[in-house]
Parts: sequence; C-alpha cells; structure tokens
Amino acid sequence: MRSAPGSPSILLVSIPLALVLGALPQARQKSAAYAGRDDRTPGHSLRGHAFDQGPRQKPWKMEGIGKAHLAITTRVPEVQVWFDQGLALLHSFWFYEAERTFRWCIELDPECAMAYWGMALAVESDEERFESLLSEALRRKDAVSEHERLYIEAWVGANAPRLEGRFETKKESDSGPPERNELLERLEKLVLDYPDDVEAKAFCLLASLGQGGRIANEALFQELVAVAPEHPGAHHYRIHLWDDSEQGDVALESCAKYGRIAWDVGHANHMPGHVYSGLGMWREAGLWMESATRIELRQMQERGLFPYDYWNFAHNRNYLCYIQEQQGLVEQALLGARTLLASPTKPVQDEHEDDKGEEREDEVQFEGMTALVRCLLKFERWDEILRADAIPWKKTDEHAAWRAYAEALAHLGKGEVPEAIESATALQEGIEKLKDEWSKKGFQRGFREVDALIRLRTERELEGLSELEELAREQALDYRRRDDPPDDRALYYDLLGELHLERGSPKLAVECFTKALELVRNDGFALSGLARAEHVLGRRPEATLAFGRLRHVWARADAGLRWMEAARALGLQSEPIDESPAKQRDYDSQALVKLGPIAWEPFAAPELAAVDADGKAIGLEELRGQNVVLVFYLGGQCVHCVEELAALAKRAEDFAALDATILAVSADAPADLAKPAALKGLELRLLSDPEHANARAFHAWDDFKDQALHATLLIDRQGRERWAHVGATPFSDVERLLEELRRWGSASAVASVPGDSAGGD
Repeated sequence: MRSAPGSPSILLVSIPLALVLGALPQARQKSAAYAGRDDRTPGHSLRGHAFDQGPRQKPWKMEGIGKAHLAITTRVPEVQVWFDQGLALLHSFWFYEAERTFRWCIELDPECAMAYWGMALAVESDEERFESLLSEALRRKDAVSEHERLYIEAWVGANAPRLEGRFETKKESDSGPPERNELLERLEKLVLDYPDDVEAKAFCLLASLGQGGRIANEALFQELVAVAPEHPGAHHYRIHLWDDSEQGDVALESCAKYGRIAWDVGHANHMPGHVYSGLGMWREAGLWMESATRIELRQMQERGLFPYDYWNFAHNRNYLCYIQEQQGLVEQALLGARTLLASPTKPVQDEHEDDKGEEREDEVQFEGMTALVRCLLKFERWDEILRADAIPWKKTDEHAAWRAYAEALAHLGKGEVPEAIESATALQEGIEKLKDEWSKKGFQRGFREVDALIRLRTERELEGLSELEELAREQALDYRRRDDPPDDRALYYDLLGELHLERGSPKLAVECFTKALELVRNDGFALSGLARAEHVLGRRPEATLAFGRLRHVWARADAGLRWMEAARALGLQSEPIDESPAKQRDYDSQALVKLGPIAWEPFAAPELAAVDADGKAIGLEELRGQNVVLVFYLGGQCVHCVEELAALAKRAEDFAALDATILAVSADAPADLAKPAALKGLELRLLSDPEHANARAFHAWDDFKDQALHATLLIDRQGRERWAHVGATPFSDVERLLEELRRWGSASAVASVPGDSAGGD
C-alpha cells in the first residue's frame, strides 16, 4: 500500500497515431522486454516490471467518490463494477487508489484491455511504465468494441507532463505557435462518433483546458451535466476551467456540488478552495482546504499510509497555511508548516553511490519549508528567522541562497544594515552556484528586492523605490492569483504602499494598496494600509469601509498583529463587511475535527509474532522503549536481501546510538535462519515467519499475486510505525534510514508536532 506518488499522467501529449500504429511491433517488443522476467524472481510481480510499483493490496468498495460509467468488454461481470470505481477515482485525480482498483480488474480478467488502459492513466511520472501498460491494452484492442479501441488509441504514444502543465495556457511571452493537441483531436472524434458518451465529453473537457476560450468549454460542460448532473469529472474540470480567471465565481455552483458528490475525496474538497481563494473568500477557502487536509490524514491513519502516498497532500497543506495567513491566523499557519516538515521523508533510494548521504528535500518537506519561511517573513518574525534552530535549513546551494535572502530581510527589519549587506552579498554569491534556472530567476528577483530595500536605508531612496515599483509591475504580470499559493513573502504593492505612507505620500499609498487588492482580493495587509492611507487623506467613509472589510477578513486573527492594531488605533467605527460574490460560512477549525486529524502522526504498528533461531517468540512489545528497524526479506537464498542485511549490520553501532534494534524477518525456518555464510555473525536478530502472517500484517505482501515483498520499516519507542519502504527491491540506502531516525530525537523546532489536542484548533 505504500508508494510515493509523483505527477499523474491522465492527460498526455500525443504523437501521430499512424506512426505509432505502424511501429506497434516494436512497441510490443519494448513492452515485452520491460515486462519479461523469470516468474520465479522473488519480490517482483509475476506480471512484470510495470507492476512492481504502486499499491500491492486489494481494493475495497469505496463510498463518497462520485459515480462514473463506461461499458467495457470483459469476461467477468464483476470487473465492470470495479472499473467504474477506478474511472470515478481517475476523474478526481486519486491515482494511487485508481491504480489499485484497475490492478484488481486485471487480476479478475487478465484479458480486459480497458483495465490496462485505466491502470496506464493512473501511472504517475513514469513514461516507460505508462507505455508498457498502454501497450498491453493495445495488444488486446482487437477483442474490444470500436468504442473502446478509440479510447485506447487516443493516448497512444503519449508523454507524461506534470499535472500543472495541463492547465497552463500559452502566455504572450512564449515564442512560437501553440503545440497541436492531438489527444484533444482524438477525443473530439470520440465525442462526434459517440455523442451519448458522457465519459468522452468529460475527458474532452479535461484535454481542452487551456486550449481556446472558456465559453466553448463551458458550453461542453453544460451539455455534459444536462444528462449527468452529478458527474464528478465534469464539476472537477469546470473548477479548473475557471480557477485562474477573473470570473472564478462562474464555478461556484460546481465548487459546492463537487465537494458533495465526492465528499470523501481530498482533491474534491481541495479544488473548491482554489476558487474561493481567488475570489478572496478566505473563510470558505479555509473550510474546504482544511476539510481536504483532515480527510486525507484520516485516510492515512485508517490505511497505514504516509503523506508522500498522497500526491496532492503537501500542496493542499501549504495552500491551507497560505489561506490561514490571509486571515491573520499566524500560529495555525506555522503549525501547518511544521507538521509538513515533521512528516516522514519520501523513501526514494539514490541510484548512485556518490549521491548517498547528501542532504535533499522531497515534495512534502519543500512545501513545509515554503510555508514556514513565507509565514515568518510575511509576519516579520525577524528574531525567529535569525535564530539558529528555528528553520531547518539544509546544506544545499538552494537553501544557502534562500537563507541568505530571509536573513537579509530580517536584518533590514531590525535596522541592522551592515549585517543585511553581508547577507545580500552571500545571496548574490549563492545565486551564481545555482544550476536550476527557475530557482536562479526567483532568487535574482529576491536579490533585487533586498538591494532596493538596502538603497532605501543608505540614502539612495529614489533608486530603491524605483526598483520596487519595477518589481511590483513584474509581479503583477505573472502573479498566478488563483492557481497555487504564492511563494512570495508579500505583494510588492503592499510593501510600496507602506513605504509611501512612511514617507508622507498617502495618495501614492492608496494607489499601491488598491493595486494589491486587484491582485489578491480582500488582502488583509492591503486593507489595513488602505484604511490608514485614506484616513490620512481625511476620507473617513473610505477609511471606514476598508476597516470594516479588514474586520471581516481578520475576524479570528491572532491578537497583537501590528496591521490590525494600527487600523484599530484610527478610532473608526464599522461592523465587519464582507465584499464577496457569495455568502460565506464561518471558518472554525475546531468544528472540522470530526473529519480527521490536522497533522500526520505515527500509527500503531501491527503485532509482530515471529520466532528466533531458538524457537523463542519475539514481538515488538518486549522492545517497547527502543526504536526498531524492521526488515522483511525473502530468505537467505536472496542475494540482494543478504546484501541489505550486511549493510545494516555494518552500521549497527550507529543504529545502537539511536536506540535502534534491527530485526530481520523471513519465511526461512528457525533452523535455517543463519545457514547462509554471509549472515553468520551479523549484529542483527533474524526471525522466522514461515506462514507469512507477519509479512501480510505489515503489508510486505502482494495481495494480487500472493507473494512476499521486500520491506523496511521504522518503528518508534512507542511501537508506532513512522516510515516504510515496501516494494520489489530491498532498501539499501542505510544513511537515509539513519537520517530519518535522527529526525525524531532532534531538538529542532520541527521535531515534535502537537496534534489536535494542542494544535491551535
């Protein structure tokens, strides 16, 4: 059940169909090479390498995911029911569970072409694996209907772009004509040939996002829901259609419906939050984003999964932090950032020996760092930024530049100009070391910001203001208000407005704060500044209106925020005013506790009931108070397994220093545990699990093919599972295991994260 989702591939960029079909024998040959192996290879799926990744446990009938239906050819009637479940999951981008469901279809009917098609679309960021599975569907296309064949061939020859690439329209600055969307053309043919096919229209709507006008796509949506009013994909894709538009309120009806139709899908609760954020409806956005977070965390606890098993979880949690920031809920936002940083790291092994031991950052950790640094900067927590243990900086070039930027701003905020110049110099030097052009571009803008602020404080005021104005214009051009939470610490127009107020230019300040509110609707920082600027100008009604709007947006804000206190000190009298396109509910985190926890927490490990070489029963209970490295290996005959155990034993002292005991479990009989010469004398405990009962309990088992898998798990002193790698190969990166163990006992500010009982709910 444990895999590390990446970017999904449901929409793909196609090559000409005639070329692909003409090369089908070669494609089949490639697939055979990719899938072919000795069926007796331990740990690997008997269906081939394409099945070695992804979920290895059977699905269950799911509720709260919406309904979808596409008639398929199968010899087993039950397959149709499971296929429809997988299809509904695809429409909500729940790829991990969709793949599990389609795998079960294949087990029930290995010749079901559309089951391979569905599993291919559920593959995440692995082009070769996608092609291998789709070629299996192509091999069976002659046994299906013409309708199904068009579905299969529509995706032939596709690549797998990142998810966000599917919804990006071509910008004016992009050179060259737009790429031909051949997938869309094929789906359009499917719609024309089968006008009653709801699924074809849904996929066509998805494929056409960012292609052409929204009105045409809206018309397709209306045609679709006229016959299928509660289709999950229709409402999901409509939300994406209007998400980054000035007219986001067009999708409000779908926001409400999608969350009700697919109420137990995290992404169905997440996407409405996008639209509400774009409209400045921060209360409603918070309700949806936090619901998505809690639903996914509950599912993790129920199914023994981790944050990296949900491809959208970290993005969702970061977005919730941003929404909380926009409501002045600083402590809740910081808690959210730290829960991400305290989450288990993604169990990916370095392929090259030279890479082992290098500090790196997975998606969950990156989103946590982004949220933490953004929030600390936005709310001017200068001392905390400069405190050595407050932010878990890593020893990478990117983090070095990031840290220099944050500390330069902190020194400036404290009036420490020489120290700020020193940090700015470090930032400039760090930028030169960056290899990633996108990161380099972002930090170059950060350096310009820092440099402008230094000029303002070193008698070069006009130069500084001019540079900030240019930065503000640039930010306004590329500011993706309704897509993802911004990484920027602030709107430059907000910063400029404050500077103009300080320098006695309230008219310029009003202009800046007004522009900021055009970029981010109901932005509390801009509303506070606008109230103060209008008050200086003697325009009391305008100042009162801005203050009333601020009172609504920051109704639950943390006490003592200087922006609220400065506006309140004006003595304006106004009830809270909500200038939103629709009525909002109150956002109260405590009321959402019933949906699930707000932070990932380790879950109770299953009971271990194995015996050692002497036949003595060994369980986790007797090891309570110690950390445990629990390894399921395939027996002494498995060369790679023995290598893994030897590598662990070689670092036995390092594990012991972290109070960690190594247990290695296999199906070998007690008397055979230490027979292999390579296992003799190793500092670890070998245990016997002859009936694989323990392997099944710890998910080190392939339910589909009824065979053992490799698994390495970390269990803490309280008997809770904190990390796991399960798959076709052993986890040989010992340093990564030690690094993960070290995180638990760290004195870092993110090492220990409270749950709901102390988490600001």
